[in-house]
Amino acid sequence: TLSSGQRMPMIGLGTWKSSAGQVKQAVVAALECGYRHIDCAAVYGNEQEIGEALALCVGPGKTLRRDELFVTSKLWNTKHNPEDVEDACRTSLAHLGLSYLDLYLMHWPMAFRGKELMPRRDDGTICYSDMHYRDTWKAMEDLVEKGLVKAIGLSNFNARQMDEIMRVAKHKPVVNQTAYSPLGSGDRPWASPDEPRLLEDPKLVGIAQRYQKSPAQVILWHTQRGMACIPKSVTPSRIQQNLNFDFKLSQEDMKLIDSFTCNRRFIVPTVVRDGKTVWRDAEHPHFPFHDPY
Repeated sequence: TLSSGQRMPMIGLGTWKSSAGQVKQAVVAALECGYRHIDCAAVYGNEQEIGEALALCVGPGKTLRRDELFVTSKLWNTKHNPEDVEDACRTSLAHLGLSYLDLYLMHWPMAFRGKELMPRRDDGTICYSDMHYRDTWKAMEDLVEKGLVKAIGLSNFNARQMDEIMRVAKHKPVVNQTAYSPLGSGDRPWASPDEPRLLEDPKLVGIAQRYQKSPAQVILWHTQRGMACIPKSVTPSRIQQNLNFDFKLSQEDMKLIDSFTCNRRFIVPTVVRDGKTVWRDAEHPHFPFHDPY
């Protein structure tokens, strides 16, 4: 239960990297097998196809009523200027074929400057803007007032940045989304072939074998800790499998999984500069991961 009083399903279908021609059938398969939470974002570039899937399944005369579904989308970094926020939200709504979003997140605390999703200078670096997320937040609050969104929240913010928002917020953020990519996102664009792959970790595989479950099912232990998570898949059998929680991990196995660490962040975008892999946006004035999380 969110602070807004809304009920958010613990498991949502992630749609990042779900490509054209795949995401529509993935969303339909998810809704048919019981998912009621779909996690979207403008930058994923697939909201129109997700909207086609929702049109097949949700609404008068369809399998689901709109109020049975929880849909999240996110404001992209190039739309942080307050005058751009409402148009960005309305564009996502039009693509999804919805009259409101259950939850709208500021995708990152970092603003970019330009019209392209990833505006770049001649040397390939991102064009950053120093637009402050506090100002963006005020424009997001207007979306609640206008009924375009039920609630607003954050994604990838550190504790200090969240506190700054809380101090000025009329509508408090209901979430800070940080538990995305729970399966490790081995297909993320900046992954290197020598990185450890979460679902192949011998300790995790051993736990899965004891329970006769897949490593993916085991690593979705977040729900047993009372945390929502959003695994992504476009394979119907895996989509259904990820929703199957007919088992419970022992306290010993919970502690074992809790001890997993590679002492690095895998989902923060990286680039190679001067032969060294570095965080792409570490020079942005509002990059969140210099602070302790």
